Amino acid sequence: MSIPFWCVFVSALLIYVARMPVAKAMKEQGGYNNHLPRQQQAQLTGFGARALAAHQNSIEAFILFAAGVLMAHTTQTAGWLIDTLAIMFVLARIIYLLCYWADLAWQRSLVWVVGLVCSLLLMISPTFRTVLL
Repeated sequence: MSIPFWCVFVSALLIYVARMPVAKAMKEQGGYNNHLPRQQQAQLTGFGARALAAHQNSIEAFILFAAGVLMAHTTQTAGWLIDTLAIMFVLARIIYLLCYWADLAWQRSLVWVVGLVCSLLLMISPTFRTVLL
């Protein structure tokens, strides 16, 4: 499996890593309400609310990243830049989660932009395929 595909796999796992503190926060709120979990999540504050937002953003970011990797792959665009963009995306998302949990707002926004740019560059990478090969 290629580096970008491994990065898609890790990025998918990060969605659930981001979700783990949400379940913990819900449990601390009087127990996990499995009948109405989204209603309970909407009542979270502080760390729990930030963890939920990080989880939701991880889902949103994953879609663009996976599309970018697939666009590069289906057009047979490969090389060091594609690998680097995929790795940078995963690193940015890990740092993003840590910043969100720690309530580091501007730092979180900065690494969010890095991840977004990586995804967008992967999406347009077929246009500069000849340079990469």
